Amino acid sequence: MQKIKKIENFIICNENRIKINSQEIKKGDIFLALKGKNCHGNKFIKESINNGAAFCITEKSITIKKSGEKILIVKNISNFLIKLAKKKRKLFKGKVIGITGSAGKTTLKESLSFFLKFKFKISYSYKSYNNNLGVIISILNMSLNSKFAIFELGTNNFGEIKKLVKYIYPSQIIITNIQSTHLENFKNKKNIAIEKSNIFIPKNNPNVELLILLMENKEENLLFNIAKKNKLNNIVTVGGQKSDCLIKSLKNKNKKYLVKILINKKTFSFQSSTNIIHRINNFIFCMVLFQYNKLDTNIIINNFNNLKPVIGRGLIFDKKLNQIKIKFIDETYNANPDTMKQSIDYFYSMQVKGFAKILILGNMNELGNSTKKFHLEILKYVEQYKFNKVILCGEFFILAIRNIKKPTNQYIIKNDENELLKYIKTSLHKNCAILAKCSNSTSVNKFGVMFKNTERRN
Repeated sequence: MQKIKKIENFIICNENRIKINSQEIKKGDIFLALKGKNCHGNKFIKESINNGAAFCITEKSITIKKSGEKILIVKNISNFLIKLAKKKRKLFKGKVIGITGSAGKTTLKESLSFFLKFKFKISYSYKSYNNNLGVIISILNMSLNSKFAIFELGTNNFGEIKKLVKYIYPSQIIITNIQSTHLENFKNKKNIAIEKSNIFIPKNNPNVELLILLMENKEENLLFNIAKKNKLNNIVTVGGQKSDCLIKSLKNKNKKYLVKILINKKTFSFQSSTNIIHRINNFIFCMVLFQYNKLDTNIIINNFNNLKPVIGRGLIFDKKLNQIKIKFIDETYNANPDTMKQSIDYFYSMQVKGFAKILILGNMNELGNSTKKFHLEILKYVEQYKFNKVILCGEFFILAIRNIKKPTNQYIIKNDENELLKYIKTSLHKNCAILAKCSNSTSVNKFGVMFKNTERRN
């Protein structure tokens, strides 16, 4: 009992100490030995202790000589963590921000964190820790001294948001969008909107005081109507022509973009290095939240162009292979039909003088019965434009291309990440800009990791 209290107090009083990967353990961290698909985390307890772990928590019995005082064996590790996370959340007195949506959660969280850190101590979710375990770990890793704590809430099935929101109880909420994701379970975007609405419905989350949401399609309008029906006092809409906040103008000038945005009846102007609409909408989300909290919006305006995309979500890598210069736009973390179209539009309009454009498309996962329809729809969308080459790697696109008669683009088929990497390494004869877009855990996703790690060759 004394050991349990000691470890609980250690977690509550410290920040960013909980780890689930033994290779990430540093001195003073706590390793959670969880049951994995292939083995149990107990296998890595000794390694974690050698790496400096202060404690290891497991629900499976283990004996390691001279390290018994560092190992806590609990009856149910999930229940132990949930109970402790709820306790720590109750002790937190700062402002809690919850971000959900079909896409863009991590990018927005990283953007908002980037701006807030200029003035405040903050805590925020690690990587894309937005499922049940990820949210619990994020709460346990936050600092009680933070002014703001930012959490992502993800879902791929009914009831998950309702469960997560009761761990976090965010008072300020942003819903990035409603798009065609996880359709295997949700079937349609209306169901996704209803699921996402659980983050702000007062019976689930009585703490809600601000809701910021994109309003560009009928499902996002449905969210707005649900919020009004539940009598939320502060609802701020973004994006649509009738929204409270929107892009008024976007003009190209000397390889930069002059942007005018409207935020709650006030116009702001700034220069942007990007014309990507969803990134500018992220800027607007951050501006609204800063305004609401009476923070200096010049922090965002003056530092927007210093904000880098997240790995796998638009970060550009400059590489050189066999004297060939390559700009690799990495969009390999995730994809759905809406974000695919956004990326295709962006890549086509991208100004890269002297570089050929190669578009690489991989499977979009979890689309259920609409899988064939959406992959064919994307290829028809590509056919509106002309790229130097379009490489397809993934069975869904390979099947879909058979239905494109007399294509205007040159399509190249690759069966897996190894074939794709070999082609890129050996078949390019001029400087290239390459954009790769796909869902996680696909061949193109694996290719992206391999290509980024390819050594420079001159």
